[in-house]
Amino acid sequence: MGVNAPNTVSILGGQRLLGRSLKIPGDFSAAAFFLVAAAIIPDSEIFIRGVGLNPTRIAFLDILKKMGARISVENQRQENGEPMGDIIAKGGGELKGITVSGSLIPNLIDEIPILAVVALFAKGLTEVKDAGELRVKESDRIKAIVTELRKMGAEIEEREDGFLISGPQRLKGARVDSHLDHRIAMSLAVAGLTAKGETAIENPGCIAISFPDFVSTLLRIIKQ
Repeated sequence: MGVNAPNTVSILGGQRLLGRSLKIPGDFSAAAFFLVAAAIIPDSEIFIRGVGLNPTRIAFLDILKKMGARISVENQRQENGEPMGDIIAKGGGELKGITVSGSLIPNLIDEIPILAVVALFAKGLTEVKDAGELRVKESDRIKAIVTELRKMGAEIEEREDGFLISGPQRLKGARVDSHLDHRIAMSLAVAGLTAKGETAIENPGCIAISFPDFVSTLLRIIKQ
């Protein structure tokens, strides 16, 4: 038996492990970039099968819905005790600004760079607060996303614990830098889909940290 103590995990040794078949849900953080792409591109639609829907990881899904994105979840089920489902996102929704702060932040901390992108296409003010943790990720993600989106013509107010964006805005193609951060690189790639002119991302190899097939997947989707 395990020891029952706060902040402790214990395992009894000598147990026999048995093989079994497992179906692993798709990563919601990876899906988020494609959901935003669909939300900001008119007449678009994407269907993503088997996405993990653990309540501790999908706060960004609720944020997109509150912003007016046309998103629905179908075929919800359990696999190995973990909730999952299929997500459909369509363009053409009238996006509106939103304030994101407090207890919401931990459950969408990884999606805040791509939130900055969707906020540029939302009517009104989008404010992110209490996200100072982003300063100490693979890069300073607050400074990185603000700096690079500004190169694309975006107007963003950088704050110590977040940013302020008033939309909608139009982007222009530019040479931007990933800051060797996979989430910054993928966010900039999605932003580039809507920009006028060519967008080139320097140091994109960092994407392989979490999503090696991201670029090929994105190119395959936009060609359909």
